Amino acid sequence: MTRISRTGRSPRTVAAGAATVLAVLGLLAGGCTPATGGVQGTPGAAGLKDPYFPRLGNGGYDVSHYALDLAFDPDSGRLDGTATITARATQDLSALNLDLAGLTVAEATVDGEPAAVNRAGDELTLRPRDELPDGAEFTVTVAYSGVPEPLTDPDGSTEGWLNTGGGAVAVGEPAGSTTWFPGNHHPSDKAAYEIALTAPSRLTALSNGVRVSAEPVSGGRTRTVWRQTEPMASYLATVMIGRYATTTGTALGTVPVVTAVDPSLVSATAGLRAELPTVLARQQDRFGPYPFDAAGAVVVPDGVLGYALETQTRPVFPASSFDRATLVHEMAHQWFGNSVTPATWQDLWLNEGFATYAEWLYAEEHGSVPARESFEAAFAEEANWAFPPADPPTAENLFDPPVYQRGAMVLHKLRETVGDGVFGELLRGWPAEHRHANASTEDFTSYAEALAGRDLDGVWDVWLYGKDRPERP
Repeated sequence: MTRISRTGRSPRTVAAGAATVLAVLGLLAGGCTPATGGVQGTPGAAGLKDPYFPRLGNGGYDVSHYALDLAFDPDSGRLDGTATITARATQDLSALNLDLAGLTVAEATVDGEPAAVNRAGDELTLRPRDELPDGAEFTVTVAYSGVPEPLTDPDGSTEGWLNTGGGAVAVGEPAGSTTWFPGNHHPSDKAAYEIALTAPSRLTALSNGVRVSAEPVSGGRTRTVWRQTEPMASYLATVMIGRYATTTGTALGTVPVVTAVDPSLVSATAGLRAELPTVLARQQDRFGPYPFDAAGAVVVPDGVLGYALETQTRPVFPASSFDRATLVHEMAHQWFGNSVTPATWQDLWLNEGFATYAEWLYAEEHGSVPARESFEAAFAEEANWAFPPADPPTAENLFDPPVYQRGAMVLHKLRETVGDGVFGELLRGWPAEHRHANASTEDFTSYAEALAGRDLDGVWDVWLYGKDRPERP
């Protein structure tokens, strides 16, 4: 992600808050009832104890696929959705939780049978009629509706489902996806997605991955289906509904590219949008095979978002941040962050440090600015020494400069320590090692040391975890 604000890249965190709703589906009002025949299992955890968002995500199951069928009325702002979630139990489950902010649940089933539903804030608890044994695959279906409310961060930026006055944009880092569909909203539980969007035919509806169909339906509307077959963290899911001028093309020989832009921005963005395949080709040379079966970008007017975001296969950019450096940054995230996704939010520097270093590499290779100069400029900035990149003090600091700039400084010192040859192997090997998976800071440091064939504590102690700026860069 690339932030634009009064102070540059500033902190973002989740501002929770949603109405409490209780829906009872053919069972006793007021709560969950025991499964028939007695319960041997236990409820899944209502949170994964992430260092910064302890109640985000849920325990006891692993999602493999989301099928989201969404109908949006831009006049009222109302969203009607059905989420069909395919998952596998990782324990004997008597009940399971889903994250959902706001919105009213009408009904829910587990394997086609009505489930008892209890709502407490952003936690939706389902108790199936029969418990789910460890290892069992099961399907949850939730029907819900309402006018989604965005999450407001402490710095005044917003995320989630954003009504644009005639359309909508949905972005989710770190927890905005909870405002428009129920799920296991922690980056450690990645899944494939199929997202169907029904909206007035005069509007364009976009999401992640490849468009598989667009069919007219009743009421002057069109139902457009997008499919993301590779695993995706929920914070990278996106929806854009509005008036867009779209272009299609191909990158890397076979990868379909879809770009969309507000009609008022077509001319101003045409040149850079046309460079997207070239940027991807250069990054593939550096980082290894492109990890997805689609690519693209969406450019929206300023005022819709206060930041660019690496939404999977289709990053979104405010007009004022659609420049070459930001395009390079967000496309690099397709390898670093989207394919290799952090195990917890504390590992975010692995996303932003690599994406920032991709900017430095691009400037070095195509702008005659050695990465060492970019490193020295970052070293001189006082703000980059507020805290170690691997240890932000609070959730509010996750998107502060040290995560980005000092994260990139870690990589440059690693490059200087191991040499360009080994570092080049690392740039390709790291995303290959954890392709479409999750990885932690410890995974990265262990991988780098194994590749280098030696201890690298001197780099980690000073640049990754050290609190003080050294005397010399």
